Amino acid sequence: MVFSRRTLSIVSAVVILSGALGGIYMRLRALQAEDEPDAAETTDEDQPEVESAQSFGTGIAIPVSAAAVLRDTFIINVSAAGQAQAFARTLLAAEVEGPVTEVLVTEGQYVRRGQVLARIDPERYAFELEKTRASLETAEAQFAELTLFDDEIEDAELRAERRRMARAKSGLTSAEVAVREAELNVERATVRAPFAGALANMAIVPGQRVQQRDSIAEVVDISRVKIEVQALETEVPFLEKGRDASVMLSAFPDRVLAGQVASINPVVDPRTRTARVTVVLANPDGSVKPGMYARVRIAARLYANRTMVPRSALLERDNRTLVFVFEPDAEGTAQGTAKWTYVTTGLENEDYFEIIEGEGTTMLKPGQVVLTEGHYTLIHDAHIRVTTDDAEG
Repeated sequence: MVFSRRTLSIVSAVVILSGALGGIYMRLRALQAEDEPDAAETTDEDQPEVESAQSFGTGIAIPVSAAAVLRDTFIINVSAAGQAQAFARTLLAAEVEGPVTEVLVTEGQYVRRGQVLARIDPERYAFELEKTRASLETAEAQFAELTLFDDEIEDAELRAERRRMARAKSGLTSAEVAVREAELNVERATVRAPFAGALANMAIVPGQRVQQRDSIAEVVDISRVKIEVQALETEVPFLEKGRDASVMLSAFPDRVLAGQVASINPVVDPRTRTARVTVVLANPDGSVKPGMYARVRIAARLYANRTMVPRSALLERDNRTLVFVFEPDAEGTAQGTAKWTYVTTGLENEDYFEIIEGEGTTMLKPGQVVLTEGHYTLIHDAHIRVTTDDAEG
């Protein structure tokens, strides 16, 4: 076979290039071998981190949280939102006119019932009281003069008629009314707290002239607060006065406050199909302020003697519901095994599931301990360690 000069040149170039690439590859392999440490020099730090799933084979206990199975009243709650309001609130207005001579309190101050808050021109009204009392003395003297010998009249009806006429002529009745009015104005010139509470919206300063019905301040009682919520008409029949309520405020997301139903409006609003329910809770430190947004849960339907577990205890695998039951070791420590147990659920609320009898499932017993956290990837008989005190029930 005769090859052309062009073909021979191409073959020669390929052979030369292949040899060059082979030399480079061998050189790189030699350099890599020099950089790699010996197997004997490899330490434990070079080993990959052990995954939690491998602990099943190594005997390492998986940390979990747990809670006891409960036997108690199962509560279906009614949930609604509302705003905190002062338990009692009143607007103080001036009942007399005149200049404000004293303001004895400041906004935000806590006051006692009957405590003096301010005074409005007290000297003027004290002077008017003295004048009316003087007029009353004059009228009493005239009345005495007009009835001086009436005791000698034997006819009782005649004596009574003469006394009535004498009162009118002497002006005694009008004078007595004027004194009572002046006494009342003296009392009104001193502004007092109608009940214990905190002062809000102070509207006066010393020297200011006020007219009748001018605003002075507000007194709010926040030792207790009330929250009005709207319950659906279908929920109202299950609510009762005195029922427990849980209150969660946006201002304190980690706190749950205890309250009670104080009243239920017997009339359903035809537009919204709801009725007003008022919940009251204690507020001794005043931390709950009027206007704060709140969510309320009210105990509505109550089912006695039900077995229940926390919602977080339930898992679903292969379309079946199960829990892991904690079985402590022989020493009774916090370590033990997780037992895969199928269960049947009944009622549910925001926190718990009811456990009921069911075909092919296990009925849990009060006092048993079920896992609530760290159990999502466990297998049956996994070695675990309970790290919370919830298991004590």
